[in-house]
Amino acid sequence: MAPEPTLMEKLVSLCKRRGFIFQASEIYGGFESTWDYGPLGVELKRRIADAWWRDVVTGREDVVGLDSAILQAPQVWETSGHVAGFNDPLVDCKTCKGRFRQDKLDQSECPRKPSKHPGEHTDCELTEPRKFNMMFKTQVGPVEDSAATTYLRPETAQGIFTNFLNVLNTMRMKLPFGIGQIGKAFRNEIVTGNFIFRTREFELMEMEYFCRPEQGEEMLAYWVQERHDWYLKYGIKPEKMRRRAHEPDELAHYAKSCFDIEYEFPWGWDELEGIAYRTDYDLTKHAQATGKKLAWQDPDTKEWITPHVVEPAAGLTRNVLVFLLDAYAEEEVGGEKRVVLRLHPRIAPITLAVFPLVKKEGMPDVAREIIRLCLPHFPCFYDQAGAIGRRYRRQDEIGTPFCATVDGQTLEDRTITVRERDSMEQVRVPIDELISYIVERT
Repeated sequence: MAPEPTLMEKLVSLCKRRGFIFQASEIYGGFESTWDYGPLGVELKRRIADAWWRDVVTGREDVVGLDSAILQAPQVWETSGHVAGFNDPLVDCKTCKGRFRQDKLDQSECPRKPSKHPGEHTDCELTEPRKFNMMFKTQVGPVEDSAATTYLRPETAQGIFTNFLNVLNTMRMKLPFGIGQIGKAFRNEIVTGNFIFRTREFELMEMEYFCRPEQGEEMLAYWVQERHDWYLKYGIKPEKMRRRAHEPDELAHYAKSCFDIEYEFPWGWDELEGIAYRTDYDLTKHAQATGKKLAWQDPDTKEWITPHVVEPAAGLTRNVLVFLLDAYAEEEVGGEKRVVLRLHPRIAPITLAVFPLVKKEGMPDVAREIIRLCLPHFPCFYDQAGAIGRRYRRQDEIGTPFCATVDGQTLEDRTITVRERDSMEQVRVPIDELISYIVERT
């Protein structure tokens, strides 16, 4: 008898089967650690990003947004310390020929082991660790010479620091204030894996919060709490999260202190989001390199201040994995297994599915009318294929919080049956009140 699939195996299968996440270049056999987001996956990712942007940027008076270029002048990365210091410790195994991050050996798979259980390196003959820079190099222009070498950004933060004066002058910001950004980043990771947890191409949701130097530790504590509470707000189970302070020897080259919000993944506790206290490292370095005065003048005292920075940085694609894992549930209903994604209604890819009970007697026309009414307000889906119970199960599996069924009574009194995903309770709601009914519950 085949062993029961693991949670990760079940989730990967669901994501492929239901259109969340596909292997990139799949028809060519796939490309290592790269993933394409299907119709439901891209919507889930977009809605998570929208929730972050609304709560961290547009929902606050002290934060503005930015969208900086992926390609920056190579001097940016030299000045920031990434060219010299953005390294991971690499070790090779002379026996199994594998390559591993020294600090992640307990999570890595040894290719020589048939079972590929994590951490089986006790009899591997490992080389001494050496530094491996994770930035992707690329060439700009038609001639491949050293003068044209630059890098794909490993973080979005530097575009914020190099635009500090532009934002300060155009938006007339006052300390403390933040600049938020969502965008692609690239890291040539030594070890990738665990589905979309660690990949070489990913998206970040980062914000640099500028404050007076004496406020740095206070703002660090504030943003650690804010970001922890954000995940609770969107339904992540509190017992699956914890906060961990970085040890001095694991701090990034720019950080004075840092906290990780960790999640209990199937393989153990691992980073979900990092909140780093970067002090004035970046602004000072760029000011020294360019001769620009990257400082803020207090309008009252006329004092010039180089702000300190606290940076909440979350992986958007890693957020997708965490929300999927945390929402996945199996239960028995009526003697059958029900798979359900208990995604928060604000981030579920589809908010409302609309079904005609049968394909005749005008019910499909009314269902289409409801779709047209609701689409300007939230994502909807029309389905008339199969028994109503099977349609419910399909929507449960992709996390749709509400289903509305048009039946014979609808044609008489313009009411529909609305079924809630988690409780499976059903109520009659007038069509004219459906939008407000859904919005109040999302």
